[in-house]
This record gives sequence, C-alpha cells and structure tokens, in this order.
Amino acid sequence: MRKLLLTLWLAAMPVAALADDTDDFNTAVERASAHQRVALGYLRTGNADLAAHELEATREAWSAVTRNKRPAVFAGQEIYIVTMTDVSLRLVTATMLLDAGNTEAAFRSLASVRGEMSKLRRSAGLYVLADCVLDANAAMDALMAFDTAPPDWNDAAKVADLTAKANAYRDILRRCEPLAATVTRDDPQFRRLVDGAQASLVQVTQAITARDPDLLHRLLIELRSFDHLLAFRFG
Repeated sequence: MRKLLLTLWLAAMPVAALADDTDDFNTAVERASAHQRVALGYLRTGNADLAAHELEATREAWSAVTRNKRPAVFAGQEIYIVTMTDVSLRLVTATMLLDAGNTEAAFRSLASVRGEMSKLRRSAGLYVLADCVLDANAAMDALMAFDTAPPDWNDAAKVADLTAKANAYRDILRRCEPLAATVTRDDPQFRRLVDGAQASLVQVTQAITARDPDLLHRLLIELRSFDHLLAFRFG
C-alpha cells in the first residue's frame, strides 16, 4: 500500500518540480565532480599537495550533495543510499591514502567515483554529459587495443572490427554533444576536443582504406589524447 501511495504521489507531482529537483542534484554533483577531475589530474602528474587541496574541495562539495534532500527520481531506490555512502567512503579513503603517500591507490579510489555516480543516474533513467564521456572513454579503450595489436589487413573480419569500433566511438561522441549545456557546447575547449576527435576519426577511415599502420598509430595516439582531455574537463 505504501508503495502504491508513493507511486500515486509522484505521478501527481508537477513535472517541473521533479525536473528542478533533478537539476539541482545534477548541478551539486557536477560541482563536486569538477574538483574531483582536477584532483585526478594532479594525482596523475604526482602533484600531491595540489591534489590534496582539490580533494578537500571535492569532499566539501560532496557534503553539500549528501545534505540535500533525496531527489524524487531516486525515491524508494536503495541504490541511492548505498551510493551516497560509498562515494563518501571512497573520498575519505582517497584522502587517507594520499596522506600516507600512496598516490596511485588514492587515484584509483577517487577515479572509481565516476562509475558509481553514473550507475546511480542510469538506475533512474538519467543520462548526463559525464555519463556519455564515460561511455566514450570505454569505447576509446576498445579502439585503442588496435594500437598494440594492429589488424591483419588481409583479415576482413579484423578490419571490420576496427571499423566498427571507430564508428562506435564516433557515434558516442555525437550523442554527447546534445547533452552538453549551451555554454559548454560553445566552449572553445569542448569544440576543439569534440571536433578534433571527429576529424581524426575521419582520417582513421582513410588509414583503414589505405592499410596504413603508421597513420593509424598516430591517429589512435591523437584520439587517446582527446579522450583523456574530455574526461579531465567534462567527464
């Protein structure tokens, strides 16, 4: 009965109210994520002092997320409480590891938050730019495998697999752009990364047609750079 009443209550709630509730949550999470991405960048380059500063800012911003009322879109979902607790623990763990001088483990603990938050949003049918960038990163990982193991150009199946993975990465990037806010879509850095990656993917097709492993290698390295920067800035 309680579940039925909750369902009826949510159905009766104005759509705008639910949208605002979700938007507030996404905005608060993005504030924390912005600091998290910078902290990860410093951890990647071994700058522990600046990483610690940004990690502390991440925890402060995250505390604001946990203090807010649970968004209606997550009502009745156990995964919400589990994720809020888990992310808080991962942030504390990252801080302790960094204080102990273990930057690699601190990086792993902090980086894992991306996947947890994405899983939470998807459980409620939400999909934001950060989730799309996460999917793009996974697609790029699959494509990058051809850098260490170039295809046998005489093997039609392997060439087709390379083509399919390049197309999959292109398609995900195209899905990401509409998810970005107008100010982000107009951001010169966003445009440089997305447009640059799309241009490189066009050349990947040319490299496949020409059966040129050296060109393919250079393009994959270039795409990986774009991919890392997308994750650092918008993931």
